[in-house]
Amino acid sequence: MANTQNLDEQRKQLPDQPGVYMFKDAGGGVLYVGKATSIKKRVASHFSGPHRGGLDFIRRVGSIDFLVTETEAEALLAEQQFIKRHRPKFNIRLRDDKSYPYIGVSLDEEFPRVYFTRERHRSGRVYFGPFSSARRVRETLDLLGKLFQYRTCEGPEPGRRSGVPCLDYYIKRCQAPCVGYIDREEYRRNIQAIVDFLSGRYRDVERDLERKMAEAADAEEFERAATYRDRLEAVRSLMQRRSVAGESLETADLIAVAVEGTGANAQVFQVRDGVLAERQGFYLSNEGERGEAEVTEEFIAQYYSAVPAVPRLVVVGPALAERVDVLAEALSTRRGGTVEVRVAERGDKRRLRELAERNARLALAQDKLRQERRRQQRVDALAALQEALGLESLPVRIEGFDISNLGPDHTVASMVVFEGGAPKKSDYRRFKVRGDRAGGPDDFASVEEVLGRRAARFLEQADLSPHDSERDASFAALPDLIVIDGGKGQLSAGMRALGPLSGSRRCSCPGGPRRCPLPRTRRLCACCSGSGMRRTASRSSSTASAATRQ
Repeated sequence: MANTQNLDEQRKQLPDQPGVYMFKDAGGGVLYVGKATSIKKRVASHFSGPHRGGLDFIRRVGSIDFLVTETEAEALLAEQQFIKRHRPKFNIRLRDDKSYPYIGVSLDEEFPRVYFTRERHRSGRVYFGPFSSARRVRETLDLLGKLFQYRTCEGPEPGRRSGVPCLDYYIKRCQAPCVGYIDREEYRRNIQAIVDFLSGRYRDVERDLERKMAEAADAEEFERAATYRDRLEAVRSLMQRRSVAGESLETADLIAVAVEGTGANAQVFQVRDGVLAERQGFYLSNEGERGEAEVTEEFIAQYYSAVPAVPRLVVVGPALAERVDVLAEALSTRRGGTVEVRVAERGDKRRLRELAERNARLALAQDKLRQERRRQQRVDALAALQEALGLESLPVRIEGFDISNLGPDHTVASMVVFEGGAPKKSDYRRFKVRGDRAGGPDDFASVEEVLGRRAARFLEQADLSPHDSERDASFAALPDLIVIDGGKGQLSAGMRALGPLSGSRRCSCPGGPRRCPLPRTRRLCACCSGSGMRRTASRSSSTASAATRQ
């Protein structure tokens, strides 16, 4: 009740101005970052009626913070900075957005390199991307190596100590600036052609190659002219294969998003000089289950905050018809020049945007199929494990423990967790073993101490509410299977420590464990053995003994 009253007081003090607001939990963690033309009205809409992110989201809000801006476009830019900084769960996020690859060009070096990278912060360098997969980057680099023959050796200076060209020269992937086979000016002209090519200035590249080929032919340098001819044919062939944009569209990005439940997919078609230069696909996390318009707007803001260059024209779908002015203002600020955001209504723009939308829906459907296939594979694996160990139910939660000794005085233990057959890294824990090690490391005592602490933490956490700030989800869950690294000695020590867990569930058998209806040879039933732990331990003891003998 006190928390509700506190929130009501904070809501009354919110300004009726444009800006950014943040919902935080009781521990100060950011749950959601939003923008609005009126912070007060927008926040009120979250609390009136069922929230799109679910009632659980609202129940977790402990406080509200805000930042006032001059315009909604400024709020959009500020929102993305907060999302990058705090990575809130209920905002739209690019999956693994920290690791998207780029192509870098080291213009700060005398003989620049063109290379694969995942960073884009070094001054004096040009970056192109982000690309949706590392494979696409390597394919592009391979094509550029065939066309323009840049050096791939590491370091600011080309060459090796031997003073002879490397293999790249002989397979026509480098023109060997290390031994003076190409001078600095000619090499940098090749690099400029690469920059033009990656920027989508295909017509400029084509005209430059035509000029160089004619100059070499006039000078009767026919071998050099043949090299430029081959490059020109390769560029024209590439332009012909990708020229699907039509004559009415020169340079633009066409963006479409498909949304279903907590998943979404965004497609970006990059058209440069009338050529479909790249098609990028991004999977999005949509935990708040927001609609197409919100997802598309947040994706555009996040995507162009990571892209080195913003085109003059961005084409979107009808869902953003009322937001094009705000987006155009924000992207113009990001570009440092005018950007037009337009809804595709007819012609080549509409045709390509609808093609991007079909690709987004198809990619989202394929992603769901892959997730379902992986889920089924995990279920099958858990069923096989259940049968092999003779468990009464699927081992949905599995915890594994291992002891590590560094010298006689430093012992630590780790706990890894699998839920539903997949790692749950948020529940991983590390323990510092506190026991007496006067006689040196003792694995048996360490296992007993760590599992004893694990059992004690479960008993402490079991009765806490899921919304209690003191609750630790990793220790509040009861494992279906515990795996210990070691043999019979470690297993026996672990079973002694797990004794309290065997009584954590009430026995439903008449007469209790002493009169369990199962035959003596089958140990105890699941309810009498505390989720089957004793019975599983008996089987695991034989397995561990056999493994130790081997």
